[in-house]
Amino acid sequence: MNLEDERIIEFELLGGFACSHWEEAKARNHGIIAGAGKKVLSFLQYLIVHHTRHISADELIGQFWTEKNSADPANSLKNMVFKTRNLLKQLFPDQENLLITQQGGYAWNGAVEIRVDVEVFADLCLKARKQSGEDYIATLRRAASLYKGDFLSGNEDEWVVPQRRYYQTLYLDICKLLLPLLQEREQWTEIISICEQATAVDFSVDVFAAYQMQALISMGHPERAMDVYETFRKALWEEFEIEPTGQVEQTYLLARGMCQKHLCDQDILKLVAEGGEVDDHAFLCTFSVFQNIVALERRHLERSGHSSSIVFVGLGHGAVPTTDARRLERVLLEGLRTADPVARLDATSYILLLTGANVESAQTAIGRIDRMFHRTYTHSKADISYKVFALQAPKRLLSEIS
Repeated sequence: MNLEDERIIEFELLGGFACSHWEEAKARNHGIIAGAGKKVLSFLQYLIVHHTRHISADELIGQFWTEKNSADPANSLKNMVFKTRNLLKQLFPDQENLLITQQGGYAWNGAVEIRVDVEVFADLCLKARKQSGEDYIATLRRAASLYKGDFLSGNEDEWVVPQRRYYQTLYLDICKLLLPLLQEREQWTEIISICEQATAVDFSVDVFAAYQMQALISMGHPERAMDVYETFRKALWEEFEIEPTGQVEQTYLLARGMCQKHLCDQDILKLVAEGGEVDDHAFLCTFSVFQNIVALERRHLERSGHSSSIVFVGLGHGAVPTTDARRLERVLLEGLRTADPVARLDATSYILLLTGANVESAQTAIGRIDRMFHRTYTHSKADISYKVFALQAPKRLLSEIS
């Protein structure tokens, strides 16, 4: 270690908190950090994040003390600075006066160079935007590798949250840029690793589910791709009451098809005839499946000349979104015919296909659904609204009936 290296201190803020780039020092410091109080650590972390500038006493008092938690904020600040200096002395026994008092505030000793991983990460994200070719993908990869977890994971102080979201957004953006490039190079293992970590940051982004499933399929693991789909679909519905996008659905159908390719003729016939659960309710499906059913029905109408209708059904004023939406779904599934497809549009509305029903018949059916809802749930204040469209053959458009 030369003299110049001795005047450099590195801090890691992504995925927790660590300091010193020397492994033996990092191992020692881990125990010291674990024994420090949460407020002292948060105070030190705030100073690290703003290490390039002078930080006034008023700013620190406003950030860490209020009249409710300190009768004497100025004295509390002095005590905190004393504890922080002691902590720094334990972490870096070879360094003197790392935190200095300056012009009614505090600053880091200019003789010591402070390096912080979040700054390197942010610089790489900006640098990549000006590059192309192999340099571009190399920079994206390096940035992605630096993101070992959320900014200051474990620190839930108010000042941390906006910065954590900022770095999360940067990370998710570079992942979205990197994944198609890795797919072109067939880097399946790296794709899966990135998607797993990105999903841990934000599970609801369909791009990561789709790329992970596609990578697993390409590696010959369609059954694992189906597991990813089921986990993603369940989490998405439980949190937001929405279904996966068409891209995820199509990848799932491909994975399911690959899982079934080894079946013999009789197995396939049995799967087609008996694979789906048949009950006395209308057919609840995803929106992408609903689109395919409607496309088939329009072809049928072109040959038969019969009538079918599309109906939008939603909850109006007075509804309790989650509770009344589940009630509406239950009534739709029990009140419609078993062959009528039903798909969710969002948390409070559905779309229906009433095959063989003209506009008048469709309005009668929805009127019956409305009465059934309020008869079953007498205490609900929800209003049910709907629009009926006549489904036309492919050469025509849907026509709304007012």
